[in-house]
Amino acid sequence: MAMSSIEVPPEVLDAIAAPPDEREPIVRQELAVSLYREGYLSFGKARELAGLSKADFHRLLGDRNVERHYTEDDLAIDVDYARE
Repeated sequence: MAMSSIEVPPEVLDAIAAPPDEREPIVRQELAVSLYREGYLSFGKARELAGLSKADFHRLLGDRNVERHYTEDDLAIDVDYARE
């Protein structure tokens, strides 16, 4: 699988008020939350982008007061999974 990258100017990363090793994860998480909030990414793909577990991404969304996108299709999948 080919990966693409987004170039973030070094001066922008340097401006993030966090230790250098935490800056990229912060950018990934912020991008993931924003794209999920706006409906551009599903929960799973946003969670993958953020590099977080399902529980941790739920927690992050809760901390940001982001409403979950939960459709009837999602419910059907969860019900089928629970019955297995």
